[in-house]
Amino acid sequence: MNQREYVTLVDPLDKVIGTHEKLSAHKAGLLHRAFSIFIFNSKDQLLIQRRAQEKYHTGGLWSNTCCSHPSDNKPITNEASMRLQEEMGLSCDLRYAFKFIYKAHIDNNLIEHELDHIFVGISDQEPNINPNEADAWQYIDENMLKKKLEINPYSFTPWFRIIAPKIWKHYKTLYA
Repeated sequence: MNQREYVTLVDPLDKVIGTHEKLSAHKAGLLHRAFSIFIFNSKDQLLIQRRAQEKYHTGGLWSNTCCSHPSDNKPITNEASMRLQEEMGLSCDLRYAFKFIYKAHIDNNLIEHELDHIFVGISDQEPNINPNEADAWQYIDENMLKKKLEINPYSFTPWFRIIAPKIWKHYKTLYA
């Protein structure tokens, strides 16, 4: 992180209570708003990415299509769409699925404590990944992902391990 970035602090009901410098918030484990995007193709496969090694945390781990922290003054869906374009070079309609709170101790003595808004979309575009964000990607079906999560769960980010088992259900409900 070259410049000072800020996250939006929230209470457990997602009410904004302030902002805080991003790295400091992760060191202190402060609850903040985030979003995670899950893009499926027309074969019902999920697009996952391997986070770039240089990321300030969880570099080299596999995760969902895209994730980030929204600012507190723009609609979260708009920011999610912009981030999907910046990180993966993709544009598609995003649908809100659900939100949840999790707390996980991660590498570099950081703590992810997020109220994570989950969005789902469909695209058959091939990603054009930003190498500062991701260094690999693949489409994967539900059964193969379950096997990979069973064999080597710690090759995936903590939030992805929580969301992955239920994301196909939400995807199928949103796009029934």
